[in-house]
Amino acid sequence: MKLFDDIPRERPATPLLDTLETPAALRAMDDAQLAQVADELRAYLLYSVGVSGGHFGAGLGVVELTVALHHALETPHDRLVWDVGHQAYPHKILTGRREAMTGIRQYGGLAAFPRRAESEYDTFGVGHSSTSISAALGMALAARTRGEHRRACAVIGDGALTAGMAFEALAHAGHVDANLLVVLNDNEMSISENVGGLASYLARILASKPYTSMREGGKKVLSHLPGALELARRTEEHMKGMVSPATLFEEMGFNYIGPIDGHDLPALVHTLRNMRDMDGPQFLHVKTRKGRGFLPAEADPIGYHAITKLEKGEPQKKDTPPPLEPTPAPSPKPKPRKYCNVFGDWLCDMAAADERLIGITPAMREGSDLIRFSQEYPQRYFDVAIAEQHAVTLAAGMACEAMKPVVAIYSTFLQRGYDQLIHDVAVQELDVTFAIDRAGLVGEDGPTHHGAMDLSFLRCVPGLVVLAPADEAECRAMLSAAYHHAGPAAVRYPRGTGPGSEIPAHLEPLAIGQAQTRRRAGGEEPKVALLAFGSLNGPAAEVAERLDATHLNMRSVKPLDRDAVLAAAAEHDLLVTLEENVVAGGAGSGVNEALMAAGHRGAVLNLGLPDAFVEHGKPAELLAECGLDADGIEAAIRRRLAGEATESGETP
Repeated sequence: MKLFDDIPRERPATPLLDTLETPAALRAMDDAQLAQVADELRAYLLYSVGVSGGHFGAGLGVVELTVALHHALETPHDRLVWDVGHQAYPHKILTGRREAMTGIRQYGGLAAFPRRAESEYDTFGVGHSSTSISAALGMALAARTRGEHRRACAVIGDGALTAGMAFEALAHAGHVDANLLVVLNDNEMSISENVGGLASYLARILASKPYTSMREGGKKVLSHLPGALELARRTEEHMKGMVSPATLFEEMGFNYIGPIDGHDLPALVHTLRNMRDMDGPQFLHVKTRKGRGFLPAEADPIGYHAITKLEKGEPQKKDTPPPLEPTPAPSPKPKPRKYCNVFGDWLCDMAAADERLIGITPAMREGSDLIRFSQEYPQRYFDVAIAEQHAVTLAAGMACEAMKPVVAIYSTFLQRGYDQLIHDVAVQELDVTFAIDRAGLVGEDGPTHHGAMDLSFLRCVPGLVVLAPADEAECRAMLSAAYHHAGPAAVRYPRGTGPGSEIPAHLEPLAIGQAQTRRRAGGEEPKVALLAFGSLNGPAAEVAERLDATHLNMRSVKPLDRDAVLAAAAEHDLLVTLEENVVAGGAGSGVNEALMAAGHRGAVLNLGLPDAFVEHGKPAELLAECGLDADGIEAAIRRRLAGEATESGETP
């Protein structure tokens, strides 16, 4: 294996890889050629991610596994399902998208994750973890129902295997005896210790054709001897259990093989060839190293989970958590803090003030910036792994015992814990605070990661307070308000930095349900009022200046400041609601309901995300596409005013 300590700035020479337009050519190659393909694939992956930025470490860790899978399986006839998709970059390179990889995650370019519309080799669209086994099982059962001979294979990481959904699928697969192959990519980030050479040797034996033939033939012979078959089964089970973590998966009905070295290409090819022909549920456990082949990533797999794209002459960058002690900025104006940093600082400060505070995250410690909290308050910090449903109900149980749990979770992942939010928290009116990160358009990760719907699905939950800050200072004050509210409350804030407002050191809460008037309209007619929620207060301020309009920072989605809404309706000819959430059922819908209940029949324009899944790209590009930048908002208002003037016979 070729090792790298730097990311290539120029496209590397990849003569053998360049001949592969589809994986079919891999199946004619010998071991030496496959090894060369793996080296060239790793070099090209490093180069392309350096150009585009994106997920990094996971793909490096599965280069050999990806080559082996496409060599051993008859893809796309055999269905290959990748979990999450962080590990699928090598798969994309081998399946006809090599030259497009430098534009991955960019506006109009390849998607960050496998996507059915992009390639016939992407058999299932992913983005959230732990779905692969369920999807592949569905494909396997469909093939059996139709009498088709094909193998369905799910590749799942050890982190994704922590989710309950994965175990639900494993249990079902064993029950229905499906022809399903599950490959566990164990990159030592979550489960199982390396059990050494004996287990690898045993795996080769267990997967060999002589062993499997002897095993099945022996069963037929022993079946005629009373008690012998059961004795043999138990002996085999106990022998496996001594040297490999097989017991759990075999109890579920899988034939477990492994663990084997996920970077030993000949061993992978040999094992997968044999396992493809085995009937029933098969489980292959491979040990890989995240970032394999790129020495800095091997040393720091978390920091090199993803990297930003490299500009010419620029040193390599990785996605790293903020330092525990921020370095003072040399300039008078400090660099704007990310909203997740505002939350991380607030959590530590509030924990110092209230010993009842508990911090909970479903495997998002770095992304939600709980690093400092986890170090300073380890006894009050709980990372529950990829288990959003459990995270919410765990918080509910803690709240029942007079603790003050704070659940740090991404908007898109809270969707997975929605039932628990309703029935376990809201119905019981429990005091749980939700810090909802990545609300709105998050950018390059696309529709599976946009937080586009949380205002809609939260606003309808009885008794739940929902707040949306316009800047960093409001975010801190709203977190305090939600925390001190005696009941369930949520603060939703966007990814990245805010406008750069000064963040207070105190923990004073902001008043819930009170809007803020930021600008009043002049004397020009018709009068327009902009009612902005959260992140769209920035463009709202610019548009208000252009149109001489009133600008209200609504702050609270629920409860809504009805007095402010009705007063604005009485004083203006057009109300415009602005939100970085789908229009359907969102904050604007709440304004409409308040106006209708009061008998108001004036003009209202609701602007927000469209009734469609927004693609990937930079947030500014996507907001412009959705008409939610200042120019788009102004144009929509002018069109509406022009249309009303024309209908009434007036000159626009």
